[in-house]
Formats: sequence, C-alpha cells, structure tokens
Amino acid sequence: MDGPLWTETHAPDLADVPQAEVRDRLSRAVDEPMNLVVQGPPGIGKTAAVRALARETHADADNDLIEINVADFFDRTKKEIRTDPRFEPFLQGRSRMAKRDMINRVLKESAANAPMSGEFKTVLLDNAEAIREDFQQALRRVMERYHRTTQFVITTRQPSKLIPPIRSRCFPVPMRVPTTDETIDVLAGICEAEGVEYDDDGLEFVASAANGDVREAVLSAQATAVEHDAVTMQGAYETLNDVGTDEQVLSALEEARAGDLSDARGTIDDLLSEEGFDGGDLLRELCRVARSKSDASSESVARLHALAGEVDLDLTDGLDDRLHLTHLLASWAAGRRTTRQGVRGDGSAAGEGRSARGGADA
Repeated sequence: MDGPLWTETHAPDLADVPQAEVRDRLSRAVDEPMNLVVQGPPGIGKTAAVRALARETHADADNDLIEINVADFFDRTKKEIRTDPRFEPFLQGRSRMAKRDMINRVLKESAANAPMSGEFKTVLLDNAEAIREDFQQALRRVMERYHRTTQFVITTRQPSKLIPPIRSRCFPVPMRVPTTDETIDVLAGICEAEGVEYDDDGLEFVASAANGDVREAVLSAQATAVEHDAVTMQGAYETLNDVGTDEQVLSALEEARAGDLSDARGTIDDLLSEEGFDGGDLLRELCRVARSKSDASSESVARLHALAGEVDLDLTDGLDDRLHLTHLLASWAAGRRTTRQGVRGDGSAAGEGRSARGGADA
C-alpha cells in the first residue's frame, strides 16, 4: 500500500479516543505522573490511546514519550539490541554485558534522563505480557526510584502476567473491544478527512470483518480505497478477499510439513508481528486453513486439531506465542503429541531429538 498508513496519519487525539470511560481515566493522568496499566485485546487502540495521552501531556511529546516494545528486547539478540539507534547511546563500551543487564540499563537510563519539557516524561512498555518475572522485579525498583519524574504506562492483553507489586503501583485502564458502530464512526471520520467516498454498507462490512480490531479495520478501509477509490460493499468484499492471510498461514503449515521449521517460525513471526494476530487467533487460523486449503490427509488435519487443543491452554498461560505455535507445527509435522511442558527454556521442542512417530501421514 503506497503512501502513509491511515493508522499513523489519523492517530486519535485524547478527545477522539472512542471509549468515553478510557478518555476519562487517561485525562486524570495528564497533569501528574500517574503510572497506568492499559489492558485489553490486541488491535483495539491501546498504544494509540497512550500516544494520544502523551501528546496531550507533553509539550515535546516526540522526546518525552519513550516507547519500548518488549519484543525489542526479548525477541532480539544482544547484538541487535546494542546496535539499535534508540539503545546504542546507553550501551556503548558494554559489549560484555549480559542481556538482562542491558535491558535493565536501557530502562534505568531512559527513566533517569531529565524530561525535555514539563516536569516528567512517559515511558511506554508495550506488549508487557512477555516480560519475564526477574525483569519485572527490576522494573519495579526503577518505578519506585523515578516515580516523581517518570510516568510508566504498561500496555498488555494479559494483566495477570504482571507481578502484584507492579499492578499495585499502576492505575488500571481497561479497554474493551469496540462495537461495530464505534468502529464505523472511526472509519467514517477518516474517509471524510481523506476525501474518500463511502457508503454505509461498505463501512459496516469492513468494521464487521475486523471483529473489533480497529487497526485492521482502518487498514482494510485504506486498502479498499486505494484499489477502488471508494469504500463500498462490493469493493470491500473484493479487497478483503485479496488481502487475506490464508496464503501465509498455508505457507507456515507447508514449511513445517517439509521440515523447514526455521522458515515456518519466520512465517509465524510475520503473522504475529506484521499482521496483528494474537496466539489464539492464529491457532484457529492454522486449523481452518489446514482443513480447507491444505492437501494434508484427514488424519493429519485431525491430529493438528488435537494438538491445538493441548496448545490452546499453553497460549493462555505462556509468555511467547511464537514458541508455542512453532512447537505445535514441529510436533504436528513429526507426528507426535505435545507435552504439557511444551517448550524448554532455550525455545526448542520439549521432545526434540526423540524419534518421530507416525511422521508419514504428516
């Protein structure tokens, strides 16, 4: 899609955040460094709401809002962290530092630096459900030390993953899945600002197809407008069929069956990070595409569904969707069942190295 994304050019101001109760709660944090946990499903606008709060709060929001996606740390190597332009100034000359210490230093230095405007700055920790408990203990200490000059905002879809000392230091801001009508209002406002024609049926189709994911709805509306110069029912139907992710999901399945687990893991990464899936949604998509579009045998598809039932609980309790889904595909391709332990600490399959059973039907 050429040109800037509508999700960026039409990011809401605080007064435009669709949910009134969220606006009210965030407005209380404008004039004082109140720590927050913004919680809710993926794609509903948690990060956009925090950015809106920062623009309302700080005269120089570009410098006084520090965004740290947890995946920037835990899904990357030490070298990748050390050479990231955002973190490099904090880590120069510290090549022997352990990864945990690197993360703690970046966080501490980010909190310690004086704000560029006003009396405090905001540190946003995005997707915080992936933060390990030992790092959360370090985070708690930093929050205690710099509470007067730094506002910490944590976004997560699983607040239960946060340790009690952190939850007790943060004001909860729950965000619900928006209604279809609320999503339609967002889409209508953007289309009018862009000068794009639309009809009610087209907006309703896009909003309904997104199933509460505002980010997906906005990007789908933009894709439809680019392709058809308007957002109509027919245009949206044709575009959404064209921009589906079934081919990527099918690729992950076929790569796993071919034994290319590295490629399968990369495809899973793309679906989670670039396409906005969470683990549960992607698990359901893997089962659906295997059933409807793959050439796997009925026995093989049935086994995938059985494995999915075991992994579903792991996705609810676990910290890393990618590891659990990759383990699912590895177990399916090898013809073995998953274990309740799921994944070893190094991220490999718990049963890796044992002979596969029933691999012929994969």
